Amino acid sequence: MIRSFKPSDVSSIELLLKRIPNFNNEEIKVAMELVNIVANDPEQTDYNIFVYEEDEKILGYHCIGKRPLTDAVYDLYWIVSDPQKSGAGIGRKLLEHAENFVLEKNGRWIIAETSSKTEYLSTQNFYFRNNYTILGEIKDFYSVGDNLLIFGKFFNQKQN
Repeated sequence: MIRSFKPSDVSSIELLLKRIPNFNNEEIKVAMELVNIVANDPEQTDYNIFVYEEDEKILGYHCIGKRPLTDAVYDLYWIVSDPQKSGAGIGRKLLEHAENFVLEKNGRWIIAETSSKTEYLSTQNFYFRNNYTILGEIKDFYSVGDNLLIFGKFFNQKQN
């Protein structure tokens, strides 16, 4: 089941992030900054977090928000699923939920950024499998040899 984030989810999300082999402490800290913003300021509208839960255990989440200074572009800040449940379709369900969120808000684009490192090849392939394209690449963005890949998916609202 996918549901809206509750402040009581903070510690479960942090434990989930710590189980992701690719995430270092700095990345976990950045992810938790957004989680804590949502937990501590229910009036904010920049970040929207939804969790995937089974048997009262959080197995994934996504964080999405409208990109500032745009009228209908959304950033998928984080999408995370439990590595112990790899292949169970949790990531796909979360991505579909994020896409539906964007469509409900009359969004045109959903943008997701990731690393070009081989450790993130499964993430890159995940976006390709879900009909995302690379919109851009910035060489040596994160560090020398670690490029920023900008994936995106366009929603033609006139077809809906």
